[in-house]
Amino acid sequence: MKLTALGSAALVVALGTSVLADGHTKELPPLVMQPNAERVTFEHIDALNACDWGRLMAQYPEEVLIILPNGVWVEGRSAIGDVFAGFCTPREDGGFIGATFIAEKVKTIGDTVNVSWRVEADWLEEPYKGADAYVTRDGLMYVQVTTFDPADMKLKAE
Repeated sequence: MKLTALGSAALVVALGTSVLADGHTKELPPLVMQPNAERVTFEHIDALNACDWGRLMAQYPEEVLIILPNGVWVEGRSAIGDVFAGFCTPREDGGFIGATFIAEKVKTIGDTVNVSWRVEADWLEEPYKGADAYVTRDGLMYVQVTTFDPADMKLKAE
């Protein structure tokens, strides 16, 4: 399974831990429930923009699933932790620190929040646009379907 779509680190077999980009193992934080689906979604976006791994992982139960472009599935809290550990690294290491996700349109139906967004960063030639659907339940994120694919980003020449 190819997980480069989110700049991921190697997957870890051990449950309840994740390998951060610097090679250190970090315990997954306790879950933090939000009061509604939109608060789950905007906590995710805010934590993503801050590259706050602990806050990101505090909203994912063990049954979490992220569906990436090309039908790639990443399942389970530990595997998702690895993906975001890779995401939350400096750009020169293949990560996305410094990227800002900005919600452009939001439509909530029940416990599912659909967001069209753009990403802006100093290292992007132009904003990158995409969309996610966030399926929540009981104040946590259970499924995310995303169009995010770094291969489609136009990077500035170095």
